Amino acid sequence: MSSSSTTNPPPAPAAVVPIGTQITLSSPPDDFHHHFRDGPATSNVLEHVVHQFGRAIVMPNLKPPVTTTQMALEYRERILACLTSSSSSSSSSSHVPPGDAGDDSGCGSISATTTTNNNTFEPLMTLYLTDHTTPDEIYKASATNVIYACKYYPAGATTNSDEGVTDITKLYPTLRAMAEVGMVLCIHSEVSSPSTIDIFDREKEFIERVLIPLVHDMPSSLKIVMEHISTKEAVEYITNSAPSNVAATITCHHLLYNRNALLVSGIKPHYYCLPILKREDHRLALLKAATSGSSKFFLGTDSAPHAIEAKESSCGCAGIYTAHAAIELYAEAFESMGALDKLDGFACHYGADFYGLPRNDNAGRKVVLEKKAWMVPEKYKFGMAMVRPLRAGEEIAWSIFMDTERIANKILEQACQRNQMINPNNDDARVWNYSRPSSRFIMQ
Repeated sequence: MSSSSTTNPPPAPAAVVPIGTQITLSSPPDDFHHHFRDGPATSNVLEHVVHQFGRAIVMPNLKPPVTTTQMALEYRERILACLTSSSSSSSSSSHVPPGDAGDDSGCGSISATTTTNNNTFEPLMTLYLTDHTTPDEIYKASATNVIYACKYYPAGATTNSDEGVTDITKLYPTLRAMAEVGMVLCIHSEVSSPSTIDIFDREKEFIERVLIPLVHDMPSSLKIVMEHISTKEAVEYITNSAPSNVAATITCHHLLYNRNALLVSGIKPHYYCLPILKREDHRLALLKAATSGSSKFFLGTDSAPHAIEAKESSCGCAGIYTAHAAIELYAEAFESMGALDKLDGFACHYGADFYGLPRNDNAGRKVVLEKKAWMVPEKYKFGMAMVRPLRAGEEIAWSIFMDTERIANKILEQACQRNQMINPNNDDARVWNYSRPSSRFIMQ
């Protein structure tokens, strides 16, 4: 199902910069909401994530959910194993990692040093809150120094949330423990009951019924993130009413699309997400908030991959896959508002500052965006299955600019080092350089 034949494109940009324009971010950006899944598919997701981000908040809604400190540590080790295992798969100037765009080659783990240009990607772990999460579990998690937040899923609100919280007041002692140790509360801000509430109103109802009383009852030291906000009511609350300890993340798909993308001229399952896409006035309110320069709004992709057959079914899963091009899609949104100068703060600074993290170091890695269109593949590998990305079969106006000469040299140097380790007496295991302008590899 190619989206190019079924999807209305986003509105034309209001302010267009010339082709070839480059923007250098001050540091690698952070993603404060990402679904890495588990098992073989994690490696494929990471191939895209580490190409763009220095850190990411790891969502805990696995099966079974990550409800304890030990489970979070074990999940973190599985992610790190994907990053550090040696493999022939590596980054290039292409947005299609080897073996990733629908061919039949293998999809093993990736090399973190290769993919991130000698910068280490850091997964920021979270716990999945249930009615039974205790203050002691919070203290234990905090002591690890690798678990940064807890996720509050209202039971039944979204994917793998059946074991979520049925009544947040039951967890008040646990939330106070989080405030004590400085752990962030991340919220899927939609009501899940009663079921009669319209799906387009669930975020608005959550603010009135749950969030406002929660903020009132909790100490101001509890940092709260409304994740993936999707309504003008959420924007108005965060901007005008919420205290300084409450902030919000915004996805690129909620900035670029309204519900017409999902519903007009047939149902397009790859635009189905929760919170669901809303009317155009909500999208415009989100755009205004994201590009305002307010530090209360920052980047969280909510990239949520599902196998194609799980999306294209009679009861398709909620989730949009944007990990392949998230920062480029955000650049499109910010360009449409004539606010590319505001992208750096939104992507690189505000989230880290709110979480109390140091900003990423730019010493060994530059992220440069270039106004250069590229075609998104129809699908990417996703473990033993395939995932269809946002804009499949369509163009994205921005690219991550890569220093292909330096990267090619690094890849070949590492390949030669591996060869030398296997065959220490092999005279051919020498250093290679990438020669320009002839674009040939030459042995020295």
